Amino acid sequence: MSSSTDDAWTEPARSEVPPRKREKQMAMVRAACATFGREGYARASVDALAAAAGVSTRTLYNHFPGGKAQLFQTVVTWTSQQVRDAQLARLNALVDPERLPHPDALERDLVALARAFTDLIAAYPDHFALVRHLSAEADHVPAEVRAAWQDAGPAPVAAALTAAFTALADGGLLDLHGDAPLASGHFLALTSATVLQRSHYGVVPLPGAETERLLRGGVAAFLRAYGYRRTGGR
Repeated sequence: MSSSTDDAWTEPARSEVPPRKREKQMAMVRAACATFGREGYARASVDALAAAAGVSTRTLYNHFPGGKAQLFQTVVTWTSQQVRDAQLARLNALVDPERLPHPDALERDLVALARAFTDLIAAYPDHFALVRHLSAEADHVPAEVRAAWQDAGPAPVAAALTAAFTALADGGLLDLHGDAPLASGHFLALTSATVLQRSHYGVVPLPGAETERLLRGGVAAFLRAYGYRRTGGR
């Protein structure tokens, strides 16, 4: 896990919080991530969160005066930043606006991108368990926590994917029908989101061959809708 991302969520307090205190906070955040991922927001008690981190409830409140809600928002922001950074690194490596793929290689590259995003489910199991609970317990999770999750992870990734697909469209490889954000959302829905749902957010991993079938089929469907040649273009 990235220390730079660890620093990101503590940045506003870096000048005020001693390094040892930040390290202790991070230890509590990591332990809480696993606990929330296992129990969900509603079921995870402050006592259980403190026990998982090996601290007293008083110590937990000293670091997170807002209790469970504040700790949960901190966990959501931190882990979403972790996954966001991993997704953006993979996107930048596989879709370079300065070096667009040959039209015949577009499907191959989009499958590689879908596979790279999907591989993160196994790499960050606690995060995706947390996201599963965020979706299932939306009526119990504070609205500001849901907003913090979107701002930290899904929103910037969606924006970056939209920009990448816009570059592909400008290069004559895609026809986004005037709505690049919708097209990028469809790409995710047809690929990594499908695997997430079928695997219950990674709780029941799919066989590799089934994952590959879903990703290839999703990309093929995406290109039937958004491939430039479908409209009789270049």
